[in-house]
Amino acid sequence: MSLAHGMRSDLRLRTKLFAIDVIRACRGLPRSNEAGVLGRQLIRSGTSVGANYREAFRARSRAEFIAKMGDCLRELEETGYWLELLVDTEIVPSAPLAAVRQETNELTAIFVAVLKSTRASASPS
Repeated sequence: MSLAHGMRSDLRLRTKLFAIDVIRACRGLPRSNEAGVLGRQLIRSGTSVGANYREAFRARSRAEFIAKMGDCLRELEETGYWLELLVDTEIVPSAPLAAVRQETNELTAIFVAVLKSTRASASPS
């Protein structure tokens, strides 16, 4: 197995585990209208990262790969936003969401690096 294939497989698993962590975090949200609205948004964006990555993983072209990776990055940014709102509005204390927030930041950094690398390798020298 090549290093690139190993990284892709690792990201497939990592984005799936991220979705599971987001779902589990939402199970612990208080039963309020505000938490319900934010929780639904969080689940939608947090689970979309892995779905979009799987589509990128099977992209038919570099342009399609870049577009899908951009979708992943947008969903991660949105996930980070919903997590921030949950904490900043004091619906949830920071500690229970710390691990999910950290993984959001780490995945964001990974996807930014992959996009930069892919775009750079697509540019003529």
